[in-house]
Amino acid sequence: MSRIRIMTAVVLAALTLGFTSCDPIGKNQYNYNTYQKAVNQTVNKNKKNDKAILLVAFGSTWQQAFDAFDSTVEAYKQAFPGYDVFLSFSSAICINRAAAGENVEPRNFYAPPFWLTAFAQKGVQYKEVVVQSLQVIPGEEYTRVINYIKDFANNANGDLDDDYLANVELKLGTPLLQDPEADVKATAKALNDLYKSQAAGNIVAFMGHGNPDSYDTYKANIRYTQLEEALQTLSPNYFVGTVDMMENFKTHVYERMAAAGLNTSNKKVYLHPLMSISGDHGHNDMAGDDTPEKFEGKSFTFADLLAEANEEGEVEDCSWKVFFGANGSGFVCNDNTIIDKGLLELPTVRQIWMNHTQAAIDGEPLDYYHSKNPEE
Repeated sequence: MSRIRIMTAVVLAALTLGFTSCDPIGKNQYNYNTYQKAVNQTVNKNKKNDKAILLVAFGSTWQQAFDAFDSTVEAYKQAFPGYDVFLSFSSAICINRAAAGENVEPRNFYAPPFWLTAFAQKGVQYKEVVVQSLQVIPGEEYTRVINYIKDFANNANGDLDDDYLANVELKLGTPLLQDPEADVKATAKALNDLYKSQAAGNIVAFMGHGNPDSYDTYKANIRYTQLEEALQTLSPNYFVGTVDMMENFKTHVYERMAAAGLNTSNKKVYLHPLMSISGDHGHNDMAGDDTPEKFEGKSFTFADLLAEANEEGEVEDCSWKVFFGANGSGFVCNDNTIIDKGLLELPTVRQIWMNHTQAAIDGEPLDYYHSKNPEE
């Protein structure tokens, strides 16, 4: 369960190929035209309006996540009746594994460039296209979303109708925690409204993903710290950590809990994914039964786990549940204290993303002659 590192080859596959190695027709081959044809057919079949919303998620291979995405698409259709709504995965790995049927029945998802190209095909050519990021923070994955739209608007492959691109209105909906003031406070309020009873006498710890330091685009990791601060104005028993942010691993979250004197009375630690869906990270990194290999089949204490911390302070190959629930931690954390819900499964939190979509619709079309990347 090592921390995620986005390798160059994977990034290139996602950005330049953007399709799966599993042919949706049934043959294992890379065939760009096959995937584009499949997406074109889906768009043609479902086109009812002259405007479209494309939801862009990183992706997953868990049925719970698929259900959350499906319900989100339906919620968007209800909230934006004048728009056709589609869902895209940006992760080539998730696309591949979903098509191969890992953990679930095989299901085909496609990368954003296929959908954007389909929106521009003759006979479709939506007049307005809103791309809504389903990311939590405006970090590395959000950058990829921006670049997909810019490549489309600039006709990067030279195969689209320039006249159409000159007239289509392109708009971008921002991540959940885009704004450090309004979005952070709104999210904190929504989470507290849901979990204030758990936080009243115990602890609620949210596990986000985070960017590795070398990929902390726009220094977006600060949003996790800001969210913890906003939550703690509502209750001192809220904490926010990550699986991939330096100085904010589960060990550092524990240190903050201990510094507040919360590890002295066996309080329950409720664990909750701070991700759009509860997928691999939620089920394994947070709620799994993994322990460091040396302890497999053996008894161990919290002190034993701390002794395994690496140079960055993280205890690898150990879930949050096992870590906080280990004998001697001063807490109670087990299967009964897991809140297994992704943020898209929480309607009041999902509404914040939808508010961003509405703000994009109400705003001016994006100017792609200049960089739209947020400033540091």
